[in-house]
Amino acid sequence: MHATPAAPRAVPSEPDQDRVFAALANATRREVLRLLRDGGPQPVRRLAEHFAMTRPSLSEHLKVLREAGLVSERRAGRQRIYRLEAAPLGEVQDWLGPYERFWRAKLAGLGTLLDRIPHEEAP
Repeated sequence: MHATPAAPRAVPSEPDQDRVFAALANATRREVLRLLRDGGPQPVRRLAEHFAMTRPSLSEHLKVLREAGLVSERRAGRQRIYRLEAAPLGEVQDWLGPYERFWRAKLAGLGTLLDRIPHEEAP
């Protein structure tokens, strides 16, 4: 059997990418994503227990995350259950990849330079 190669990710449009980066710029929203990553889908009530803010304020953060495609929402009776949608985070990782390679190369060059410098012996 031959494995089918993974389809390349679609390149997000500028406004979509901007929405994702804007959503990630806020510490509260990053914490919501961490809670959903670690705890799986959760109702707003459970998420709200982790923050010292009103539910409407948390709902605004959830709206930003939903509009950026980072979370999805489903209704279960009177509850709204939120779930992490990780695909946009892969797009962020793809965007950051060249910068990571840039810095790894710079640090490797620094390591090589430091290895060439003679070490002085302590008295």
